[in-house]
Amino acid sequence: MVINFYLKQIETIMLKQLLSLSLLTASTLGAMAQVPAGGKQISNELIGIFFEDISCSADGGLNAQLIQNCSFEYNANEHDGWGAGTAWKISRPGHSLGYIEQKQQDPIHPNNPNYMRLFTERVGHFYDYDGWTGFGLENDGFDGINVKENAKYDFSAFMRNPDGIDKDIRIVVSVPGRGFFAKPRPIADTTIKISGKEWKKYSCTLKSTASCDSAIFQILSLTVGQVDVDMISLKPQDTYKGHGLRKDLAEALEALHPKFMRFPGGCVVHGGGDGFWNTYMWKNSVGPLEQRKGQKNTWGYHQSLEIGYFEYFQFCEDMGMQPLPILPCGVNCQGSNGGWNMFPTQAQDACPMSDMEQWTQDALDLIEWANGDANTKWGKVRAEAGHPKPFGLKYLGLGNEEKITPEFKERFKYMFNKINKLHPEIVIVGTDGPGSHSDSQDYIEGWKLAEELQLPILDEHYYEPKEYFLHKRQYDNYPRNRKTKVYLGEYASKDKKVIDALAEGLYLLHVEKNADVVCMTSYAPLFARKGTNNWNPNLIYFDKEKPYLTCSYYIQQMFGLSSGDYYYGDCVKFTSNSDLLGQSVILDSKAKKLYVKICNASGQAGQANIDLSRFKGMKLDAVKTTLSGNPNDENNFDAQPIIPIKENVVIKAKMSEKIAPYSFTLYTISL
Repeated sequence: MVINFYLKQIETIMLKQLLSLSLLTASTLGAMAQVPAGGKQISNELIGIFFEDISCSADGGLNAQLIQNCSFEYNANEHDGWGAGTAWKISRPGHSLGYIEQKQQDPIHPNNPNYMRLFTERVGHFYDYDGWTGFGLENDGFDGINVKENAKYDFSAFMRNPDGIDKDIRIVVSVPGRGFFAKPRPIADTTIKISGKEWKKYSCTLKSTASCDSAIFQILSLTVGQVDVDMISLKPQDTYKGHGLRKDLAEALEALHPKFMRFPGGCVVHGGGDGFWNTYMWKNSVGPLEQRKGQKNTWGYHQSLEIGYFEYFQFCEDMGMQPLPILPCGVNCQGSNGGWNMFPTQAQDACPMSDMEQWTQDALDLIEWANGDANTKWGKVRAEAGHPKPFGLKYLGLGNEEKITPEFKERFKYMFNKINKLHPEIVIVGTDGPGSHSDSQDYIEGWKLAEELQLPILDEHYYEPKEYFLHKRQYDNYPRNRKTKVYLGEYASKDKKVIDALAEGLYLLHVEKNADVVCMTSYAPLFARKGTNNWNPNLIYFDKEKPYLTCSYYIQQMFGLSSGDYYYGDCVKFTSNSDLLGQSVILDSKAKKLYVKICNASGQAGQANIDLSRFKGMKLDAVKTTLSGNPNDENNFDAQPIIPIKENVVIKAKMSEKIAPYSFTLYTISL
């Protein structure tokens, strides 16, 4: 490690650590003397997102790649019956002839061993197939490729000629034929010439002449002989910030206004139920795509790592979020080999303590990769990928939901102590085990460990029925003298109806009240592709054409839009007592915005008396946003009736408002 680089900045580091733990910013410090009395300083990073590749959230989802199994690395370890040719078919338009072989000799890179060799014996005639011919492969992506008229698509592939004969290769995107006599119709195509016996990357741009939501991609040899192909890619040029992420899904996340993103999991971090061999190692996910080592996704499919740590960090930068990477810490999931329900303690494996130096070094190398100068070993890797400026990593998580066993404690302490000593500027986030409830042994042991180490932040997780979020208020009773703050890293009501979203909103009001204790939250899971749900509910569902946003999404959005650094609990008072009524008033002292939030999760109208007279200079023209509906209503792919309604209103410093049943209301007020 290059320690001198950080020693030169020790005063800045110590100040950053102090500010992180006290949840202050420089702008907030300057504004403290100006804020009205009666407020409590709270976290201004309360609302974030948690991305895990679950339910095909990455490949076939946020990853804009349109080709499935583009590197021929699918295999039976990942899914029964899978192989290198999964998602591919032989294509022989014009009655062409040939065959294919899966090969591994002299691949592009050892991390990407499989490729396909096309043996073309005869190229058919154009008139046999309505205009095009050739022998090769076809792929329909993830349930059909969605192509838009006049849109541009970037194609690339690695190819070589093992027989030394130059080849003409045709790239075709076509509308499939419908019916017995119907023939497919090309809507984008080009021909490229490849030469030489060595792997080369070839690329071109295709422009579609028509729209099709079920298009087929073909790569065809027009020359008799052999050709090797690998890393076949087709992506729309129009991606989020030009960085290869599906634009509509990324923009849906951007609209949440998150302050941070936790990644890459979740159970993905430690291999879920598969063991150490499937642990997510961040070093496999950086560098050129052809050198990344894909792996089994713990939720039962292939993980290409086209979205790897570089893309995660870049996405955070593009959206102005803090990255929160989670690393494994020498202990695998207690759910390995079905052990979760049968023998949860015995199923948890721990690596030898002699291996912990390498696990810890991987974490130290990640910090250098993210924050180091381009002259450092790992900072150079980042710079060579196109980002010479450090990313500015602030948070680092160790572990995900592991049982808090003696083996876990020993390994966590080893990593924490060494990282904290060498990098005191990094705020380390620990884990409180599976299901963070005060009566569980993991919860008790997790908090003991956190207090022993004076851990900055502890990650709690729980998924519960709506009744829990409607009535539970445990953070009111959390000790205020703890040095360890809470990150509520995974939570959700167990359905996606209006009443579930309101339950979550009511609970978040409780969290805001206690945001001096709870510094971060993130709903989970984030995404699910239609037809591939590994978990339910999810915040955003999507298919190949569009996302649909749940009722819970809009609650998250309203809280993301109304973050601040001071909480006022006495500005709104209800005329009746009910734990189904909730409120908070949040001040953003930097942006000079005031947010009044009121939730009514009951079937009866409520009355709220609002007194904002302490906020001098308040503008009376405000925006009122309301989310409401029948309690069992929900959004779906066919209709999204539950959306926030905005209206411009004139407010008063003191006013009485009727609160509709089953509603959440946000007033946005300028100061």
